[in-house]
Amino acid sequence: MKRRLLTMAAVVTIPLIAAGCTTSGALDGISAPMAGFTTVAARAESVTGKQTVWVQSSEEARTVSERVKGLVQKKTIGPDTAVQVALLNNKGLQAAYAEIGLSAADMWQETILVNPTISVGMIGVDPVRTIEGAVVSNILALATHKRRVAVADARFRQAQLRAAEETLRLAADTRRAWINAVSAWESVSYLNKAQAAADAASELAQKLGETGAFTKTGQAREHVFYAEITGQAAEAQLAARTAKEELTRLMGLWGPDVDYSVPNTLPALPKGAKAKRAIEAEALRNRVDLEIAKLELEALAKSYGLTEATRYVSDLELLSGVEVEREEAEEGGTETSVSPTLELEFVIPIFDTGKARMRKAELAYMQAANRIAEKAVNIRSEARSAYDAYRSTYDIARHYRNNVVPLRTKIEAESLLTYNGMITNTFELLADTRAKISSIMLSLNAKRNFWLADVNLGTAIHGGGASSPGGGDAPAAAEAGAEGH
Repeated sequence: MKRRLLTMAAVVTIPLIAAGCTTSGALDGISAPMAGFTTVAARAESVTGKQTVWVQSSEEARTVSERVKGLVQKKTIGPDTAVQVALLNNKGLQAAYAEIGLSAADMWQETILVNPTISVGMIGVDPVRTIEGAVVSNILALATHKRRVAVADARFRQAQLRAAEETLRLAADTRRAWINAVSAWESVSYLNKAQAAADAASELAQKLGETGAFTKTGQAREHVFYAEITGQAAEAQLAARTAKEELTRLMGLWGPDVDYSVPNTLPALPKGAKAKRAIEAEALRNRVDLEIAKLELEALAKSYGLTEATRYVSDLELLSGVEVEREEAEEGGTETSVSPTLELEFVIPIFDTGKARMRKAELAYMQAANRIAEKAVNIRSEARSAYDAYRSTYDIARHYRNNVVPLRTKIEAESLLTYNGMITNTFELLADTRAKISSIMLSLNAKRNFWLADVNLGTAIHGGGASSPGGGDAPAAAEAGAEGH
């Protein structure tokens, strides 16, 4: 008697029905191309006051390009315009925004249940053969589905905050670059004026020396002062061009778009410094990096639950289906019998009971909790330091503006009067002029440091990375001109 044994696969309906019920709500919005970006844009705009975009098509890229051209080409730009251009045009920021989409895709993937596996086997090569099939449904994936989605959701929100942090960092860096560039050109503008005065003093010293009214030492002193000022002005122009190029890079400009200028002077000091009585609490409420750390702790807590769920069973699968057996009867025709099949496969935890994985999860959670506590302490300190630098640099800049520079100006004016009355000599007049130049350069540096400290105060409160408080030494600057550089 010839017998043909045939096993046909059947789809397991219950897990698939569950899949439809579980994922339908979770997919709302997460599969959209711009998923999560609205949160980033709103957070960035609330802090910077500027718009940011996530360019995802050539048409959007052209629109942004035209807007950028209208903002910068052949124009003198302020700090707000520079920040707006950077948020629209910086390609590194666009790459950071892509991380939101990647995280959204990961979450989308987690909301979808694992596909069933169909296994098909064949026994024998003769006409009497067996074909077996079954639908495999991963029970472990079903059991941990909600937790995996919760972890993916925490990671997605982290990606949003990281993108917002990158936006704030770019805005702060661009504002600092604008301050550095303008300060550099302001320094050069004054050095050019000082160079002209030193040149005149050098020529005067030479003429007086020819008449015997000025010593050779005095002449050499004025000549070297002019030479030093000339060298400083040249270094200042190089530093100013470098500072402007840094601003250009942050704004993502190239080609004809680099034809823009910055002002020749920084804004004047405000009438008063900001009062921050609860600076630490404000920073703890608003710092993006602290929120990211909290979400990391949340994700680890959810992962801890996931680890606990898989502590003893690391691989559990259900194979189910129906087996249809057909047999040819001796008198002709076939006889068919149907019998259900059910197989359960799992790993017996004889050696690996999951304790090591549980211990790693607990330690990872404790590590993240301690890092949050450390970050909170550091944020408090950073906020205090940033405000102290802000307030101190304001007082220093105001001191130079209100006391040092006016006194130096008065001394120079009085020296000129006494020189005209032949009470003091030329050397004393030129010495007072040199001292005034030094004081004004210190005043310009102090003003620059204040504006940098103002930016750093904002990043200490909202996040985005801050430079060292006070801003350091002012870069030398470059060439003067009524319309900026």
